[in-house]
Amino acid sequence: MHKKKKFNDYICKVGVISLFLTLAGCSDNKDDNTNNNDNSNDNTSSLTIKDESFGTTPSGEKITKYTLRNSKGIEVEIINYGGMITSLKVPDREGVFEDVVLGFDDLQGYIDNTSYIGALIGRYGNRIAKGHFSLNDVDYQLEINNGVNHLHGGLKGFNKQVWKSESFTENDEVGVKLTLVSPDGAGGYPGTLSTTAIYTLDDDDQLSLKFEAETDKATPVNLTGHSYFNLAVNGTITNHKLKINAQNYTPVDATLIPTGEIAEVKGTPFDFRETKEIGLNINDKNQQLVYGLGYDHNFVLDDYKAGTVRTIATLSDPHSGRIMEILSDQPGLQFYSGNFLDGTTIGKDSTQYQYREGLCLEPQFFPDSPNKANFPSTILEPGTTYSNQIVYRFSVME
Repeated sequence: MHKKKKFNDYICKVGVISLFLTLAGCSDNKDDNTNNNDNSNDNTSSLTIKDESFGTTPSGEKITKYTLRNSKGIEVEIINYGGMITSLKVPDREGVFEDVVLGFDDLQGYIDNTSYIGALIGRYGNRIAKGHFSLNDVDYQLEINNGVNHLHGGLKGFNKQVWKSESFTENDEVGVKLTLVSPDGAGGYPGTLSTTAIYTLDDDDQLSLKFEAETDKATPVNLTGHSYFNLAVNGTITNHKLKINAQNYTPVDATLIPTGEIAEVKGTPFDFRETKEIGLNINDKNQQLVYGLGYDHNFVLDDYKAGTVRTIATLSDPHSGRIMEILSDQPGLQFYSGNFLDGTTIGKDSTQYQYREGLCLEPQFFPDSPNKANFPSTILEPGTTYSNQIVYRFSVME
């Protein structure tokens, strides 16, 4: 009788424990289902952003790499050294994702980089003749770093600066906000310039870059991005096709400074009003092409209205099927066909970047505008805000 009671007690205890575990399991399953429902209703769950270390500068500043990814798999990597795009992976017509921008494997590559690969450019994108301009009856001498001229902000432009950075997720996009304060006199420029650059990626396959800047003293400002694109991933870009919505361009002298003339593209190698292969006319006997060793010219974009974003150019690669549209609110577009790449720049995976293996399409104001009264003014006054909005929209050919 005593043994039977012990057995019954054991059965009861097992039953209680089993019931408890069953209830606990049901409770856990219910919580899992609730979490899954929450994720499915999260508008931003398809977009991700992560940050990780990308090394340390020689002066001890820690550099962060941000990876933005959308639901379709498009992925862009950005570092806060120079605000550089280090990788941009987009699909071809077969759905194969590959990196379509030139770059380097590590921070040192970007520190040593003299070709502005992937960088944010400032204070003044492009060239200023002999680094000189006058403003409000004061003469200013900028640093000379491109032959006899000033280029892309001088010896330590925005591409060589460590930007403050933070990531964010909002309004169905993920992004990185970069800020930089350039002190009065930096590179020879007047005024303290406070600049914000915001990269965003959305599920419409659009990578956007928006600049804003303010100053405490009148100063010229012309900011842009300087990624080298190759939609075929490797090989020459002369097989790419390009359309630029511009009826005019600005011819240059032997040092690539605009002459001040605004010339029609019609009947010249610079006519990209209809889509054509970049290599079609790039080696034509034309003095402008001789000066640039190919295309390195500013195009005067159609339908310019300050603050109005419109499509300004379309780049495509027939082999891969990749298409990149560029939208912007700027009056000009610098098209550079990689003419100074010569194999001495060693990039990702020990790749030697050869002649014309990457191209730049840089929405901006015109080169040397501070010295050309007939060009749109680049002078930013205190109390006003400079703005440049750029959108890279990706798709594939049918």
